[in-house]
Order: sequence, then structure tokens, then C-alpha cells
Amino acid sequence: MGAITPIWELSMVLTGVLRMALAPQAAINIGDAALASGVSAKMIRHYEDIGLIPKARRTGAGYRLYTPDDVHVLRFVRHARGLGFSMEEIATLLGLWRNKRRPSSKVRQLAQAHLDDLNRKIAEMQAMKATLETLVACCHGDERPDCPILDELARDERPAAVRSGKSARKANGHACH
Repeated sequence: MGAITPIWELSMVLTGVLRMALAPQAAINIGDAALASGVSAKMIRHYEDIGLIPKARRTGAGYRLYTPDDVHVLRFVRHARGLGFSMEEIATLLGLWRNKRRPSSKVRQLAQAHLDDLNRKIAEMQAMKATLETLVACCHGDERPDCPILDELARDERPAAVRSGKSARKANGHACH
């Protein structure tokens, strides 16, 4: 079912888009807004609760109603989340997007800061990966009780990769203990 799921999700999004296209001025319920935007109904309610998007209009029976503009905003949020922006950053981006007189420099500055953060996280993960690769290579993985992986985890100081950004092999000056 793993291969079918993305196809099913795409068809459901297209179904929601088709409903919006056939009735562009009509408001739709949360289920159809979820289908059209690719954002789950649960997340739509969450975004409303935290104030990321405005509260939806309601029917007399209390059902939420969404316009094509609301769905467009939800798609914007979904795309921004897909790029890893935080909720705070998305709120700022939404404000900039809605302000047609905004300088693009503000958008670029926010995106550059996010890119810098991603690059920092990638470097940290690469250092962790290098340390783990070295430790796994040093571990005999047999019946012997000695284990360099556990020895490294039990150290009183931070792991070598976190201290220096280098692999354990480079930081310790030798391959295995």
C-alpha cells in the first residue's frame, strides 16, 4: 500500500482542487479545504488555534467554511512547512506575502537566515554521522564485552564530533581503542 498512498493523496488533492474550480466563489467545508490544500483538517484547526491563519467563517450549524483564498493560504503554509520554516517564520512570511508593498529584501533575509540554520544543522549531522561511522567500524560486534560505542557514550565530556566538528577518528588521533 506504500506505493498507492502517494497516488491516492495526489488524487484526493486534485479532487479538492477540482471542487474549488467548479465552484470558485462557493465556500467549502474543512474536509474539502483539506483535500484542495493538501493540509489535514487537524492541522487546519491547529493553524487556526495558534493564530497562524484566521478563524474560518462558520455556518449556522457551526461548520467551518473556507474560500478559495483560504485554500491558497493553506497551500502557502504547506509549502513553507515543506521547506522547514518554523511557525513563527511562516507567520512572518504570510505577513510579507499579504503586503504587496513589502521589500523583497525582508523575504530574502528571512530565507537566508533559515538557509544558514539548515547548513549549520547539516554540518552538525555530518559530524555525528562521521563519529558514528568510526565507532561502528571500531566495534567488533562479537561476543567480547568491550565496545567503543558504549565507551564513547559513557565519556564525561561531550562526544568528539560535537566538541570539534570532526569525526572521532580525527579528534582522537587514532582509529580505534
